[in-house]
Amino acid sequence: MPTGERIFVINGVECCVQVQGGGGPAVLLVGASMLSWPEELCARLVSGGLRVIRYDVRDTGRSASYPAGAPGYSLADLVADAVGVLDAAGVGRAHVVGMSSGGWIAQLLALGHPERVATLTLIASRPNTPGPVDPDLPEHDPALMETIMKTPPPDWSDRRAVVDHLVRQARTFAGAGTFDEADARAHAEAVVARTSDVRCATTNIAFADHGPRWRERLGEITAPTLVLHGVQDPFFPIGNGEALAAEIPGAHLVRLAHVGHVLPAHAVPAVADELLAHTKDGA
Repeated sequence: MPTGERIFVINGVECCVQVQGGGGPAVLLVGASMLSWPEELCARLVSGGLRVIRYDVRDTGRSASYPAGAPGYSLADLVADAVGVLDAAGVGRAHVVGMSSGGWIAQLLALGHPERVATLTLIASRPNTPGPVDPDLPEHDPALMETIMKTPPPDWSDRRAVVDHLVRQARTFAGAGTFDEADARAHAEAVVARTSDVRCATTNIAFADHGPRWRERLGEITAPTLVLHGVQDPFFPIGNGEALAAEIPGAHLVRLAHVGHVLPAHAVPAVADELLAHTKDGA
């Protein structure tokens, strides 16, 4: 469970933020909740001299929550929140790391606020928001989608049922990559313990207003960019990461072996090393 959390009012809503480390260069981790980022990864980044900032995106963790299926925000609002988190932490410019849907926020932050982004790292992301993908990009794995569509939702008032649901979801998103059920269950327990409405946290991003396309603007990104993508990612198959790396000028792609759409423990040391090298080179 994260320690040293603070609630800030950012763009008129409550946002839970945690800052770790001393006065070194700042790295902003953008996932869903701050629990998207393993404690070991944060510790390794701090040991490497970085000041680590992570936060709960709206509808997750201890940040503002909205009714199921009716999020009162747009993707543009989430980008503005990321800027607000940097302001609240007293950081003018940071190394920005976005994972999954957090990668959309990170891409738009680099496009709209290049002066705030020292380097950019995209993990398990893609250049499209929810909905139909471009013909040249791979769709979600059919087996994953069948599982998602045929799995009934839990009783959201039953804590144990929700934890079991999150574990099943993590197993599905791991695909053919490494999956540790004990780790997944511990993570699910932590998520449920600090989330006001898990249903909204897992579904509302799909209902938000995602605004106009930006894939055609990827060539405008000027921040040195690293793309990390699991070879076995069934949700955003690796062709999405390859497209990001091909279309962002000078971007470097690292394929993560035995990794699906979640970050397993065995991949954390390599991801930390890649991030520390990238932020040092791009400082």
